[in-house]
Formats: sequence, structure tokens, C-alpha cells
Amino acid sequence: MDPAELWQSFVTVVKGAVQDSGCHIGQMEAIGISTQRATFTTWERKTGRPFHNFISWQDLRAAELVKSWNQSCTMKSIHGVMKVLHFLTRQKRFLAASLVVFSTQHVSLRLAWMLHNCPELRKAVDENNCCLGTIDTWLLYKLTKGSVHATDYSNASTTGIFDSYQMCWSGFLCSLLSLPLSILPKVHNTSHNFGSSDPSIFGVAIPIMTVMADQQAAMFGECCFDIGDVKITMGTGTFMDINTGSKPHTSVAGLYPLIGWKIGHNVVYLAEGNAADTGTAIKWAQELELFTDVCETEAMATSVKDSDGVCFVPSFSGLQAPLNDPRACASFMGLKPSTSKNHLVRAILESVAFRNKQLYDVMRRETHIPISKIRADGGVCTNDFVMQLTADLVGRKIARPCHFDMSALGAAFMAGLGIGFWNSQEELKMLHSTDRVFLPQNGTQGDAKYRPIIQSWERALQRSMNWYGKCE
Repeated sequence: MDPAELWQSFVTVVKGAVQDSGCHIGQMEAIGISTQRATFTTWERKTGRPFHNFISWQDLRAAELVKSWNQSCTMKSIHGVMKVLHFLTRQKRFLAASLVVFSTQHVSLRLAWMLHNCPELRKAVDENNCCLGTIDTWLLYKLTKGSVHATDYSNASTTGIFDSYQMCWSGFLCSLLSLPLSILPKVHNTSHNFGSSDPSIFGVAIPIMTVMADQQAAMFGECCFDIGDVKITMGTGTFMDINTGSKPHTSVAGLYPLIGWKIGHNVVYLAEGNAADTGTAIKWAQELELFTDVCETEAMATSVKDSDGVCFVPSFSGLQAPLNDPRACASFMGLKPSTSKNHLVRAILESVAFRNKQLYDVMRRETHIPISKIRADGGVCTNDFVMQLTADLVGRKIARPCHFDMSALGAAFMAGLGIGFWNSQEELKMLHSTDRVFLPQNGTQGDAKYRPIIQSWERALQRSMNWYGKCE
């Protein structure tokens, strides 16, 4: 993804949205920005010229580096020291450090890989002429003509470089990985006046009142403000988040403690599990011409009584929590001469619900937080087959909103609160609307019916793991 192209697309979309709304750009009171997380670029501090394209959160070029670090004596020593410190102090941040493992989804080792493989970038760092930013930081920099190099706590917490317990960039991690602190952006509250857009861009200066990571913004847009509220976003990937309140969650199975948002002195934390290839797998199936239109998939899946023993492993970008294997491959298993397109499509959709069930079980087992409600959003949540099967497997009702792009709504809510357009989160709850609620059918029997199928699918997961000697 070219940073310059992204910037031009951003400006075009903003102008188009204002035009479509029937309003004039001069009526815009604030800008709220929600962006994909952990996708980063670096640029020349003096000129704003990017050194490379955005490195996506799904990029696997650092997979071998991740494996090397996770298996290193250094990491084993760090884990041991942190366990001792936790035993002596009982501070959870030391327990978290004793369990931490690197992931390709974090900025940390992808940045280390770039510093090693891009001499121009390394030279700029040495000359103090480099800025790093995730998408939000790049857009802020461009909107303010280079005067602002900043991010918010929700975006910073997804990089793998930020200490969510101390609320600052981790000097220890940066020193360990030889990452320069000097290139990192300043971190502000999620609800914050980041400055105003330069008048030359939109014709007027518009205050930028929030930048927010997309999944945290979706959580806010779903009004999941209370402890135990759960949000499932099914888009390119699946992201399941639970509100853990004012304390970060310490995970042993790969749930990631995130900062949801910070407003004033109040910090809300989330615990998140994700599956990287949800919409990706469905789009891939469409490109293979298993179907013409995504809307057909629900009817295709329900046209057969089961997948005829076919299992699909959705791991084009490896497997995330709780298996955490970047070298797993995507695969179909159990193919027979009788297998039809409908069976393949059903197996793909079932795999989405199975991953939801897997993440839900880990979340319940680890957090011990009573779940108050579950809300789903994202493009894949329009598929009734996936939604109903997920509700059956987790045994809980799941609400689907009238509008599926909760990230944009969450950023709008946050910016609106910042300028006083809305006065409280309780007022925002009154604006939330539900399209449909999916109730679990047959009580716990839905889970029991699928148990042998899920066991077969789990065997398929195991056989797909550690497939690639090196991730390319």
C-alpha cells in the first residue's frame, strides 16, 4: 500500500462523504479518524518522503525473526527473571512480561526487519531524520502539513512496543530489539484535540478531535462501555474483544491486552483474540469461482445438510490465538469425489464460526469475567448462516446492528463527545439500533451436534500447523 496513494484516497473519501451528506465542508465541526492498526510506514522527518510502502499487519516477512526471538535464550532468560520479579512484587506487569511472545502482527519485529533490510531507513535513523507511524499517524502528519507526529493510546497499544501497564513506549523492548525511541510518535488521549487540518486541504481548518484504532473504535461504536461487554468484528479478519474495565488482562494463551480508549484520566482496557483470515478466505473462494456473489454463500451452505466431512483451515496468514503458529497453512481436508461447491462453501463458513467458538472459549477461560452482551459487526456478519451457527456454538444471543461499519461510527461518537455534540456515553447508548438478534437454537444441543465436526476440524488445524519451513 503506497502511502501517497492512501493519502489521496483519504482526501477524496472525506470530500465525497461531505458531498453525499448534503452538507458543506464549512459545516464540519470535527474530524474523527479510525484506521487499520499495526500497519506502519516510515518517512523522512525533513521532507515527509516515505522510505517504503506500508507494512501490513498481515505481512509475514518477519516470521523467521519472530520464531528466532521466541525460541532464543534471551527470551527464556527474560521470562525467568520476570517470573521472579512477579513472585517478589505480585505486580501483574511482570507476570505479563514473563508470558510475552513476539508476533508478526506486532509492529516491533516487522520494524526490526525493515531496519535490517532497508539501508536508507537505517541511515535516516542514525541522522535523526526519521519518523515512524501507523496509518493514523501518517494521516495526522499529512493533514497538519507535517506539524503533528502523534498517535493515541488505542493505536499505540497494538504495536507491541507500548507498555500498557506503564502507559508509555517500552524503553526495555526498544533497547532489546535495537528500535530507536526517537522515531516513535507522541501518544495522546483518544479524545484529544490533535490540531486542525491545513486550510489548503479542504478549504477550511477542521479540528481533528480523535484518532482511534479500528477495533477499539468498533467497540466504542457498538456502545460496549461496560465490563463484560463483547464485540465480534468479522471483516478481513475476525476480532473478538471483551471490555475488562480499568485493568489490563494478563494472558497465557495469546489474548492481547489492549487499551480500548482513554478519555481524560479514565482508561478502558480490552482483551482481544483474533483470526486473520475471515473475509480473506471468502474473497479467495470467490476468486476461485466457487460462487459469483457473496450473497449466494448462505443459500449454498444451507442447501446441504453438512460439509460432507470437509474441513477448511483459514490460515493464509498463519493461526493466531490460541494456537499462535505463523507457519500454518490454509487447507481443505476430507475431500471426496462427492464433494461439491456447496460443501466447500459450507466448510469455509463453518470455519469462521468454529474460530469464533475457539476465541470465545479462550476468552471465557482466561478472563473469568461474566459476559453481559455480545454484539457483532463487519461485512461477514451479514451472513445469517455464520451468525446463527456462532450463536448456537457459544450458547449466547448475538445482536447484529443496523449498520455494519462500527469503526467509523465509533470515531464519530468519540469526536462528537470531544466537541460536546453529545454529552455522555449514556446518550450514545440511546442511539444504538439493532437489526436482528440471533438466539441459540436447541439450547446446548447446537454445540453437542457440532462437537464431532469441530473435533475433526481441530485435527485439520493440527495437521496444517508448522507446514512451512520458512514463511515467505
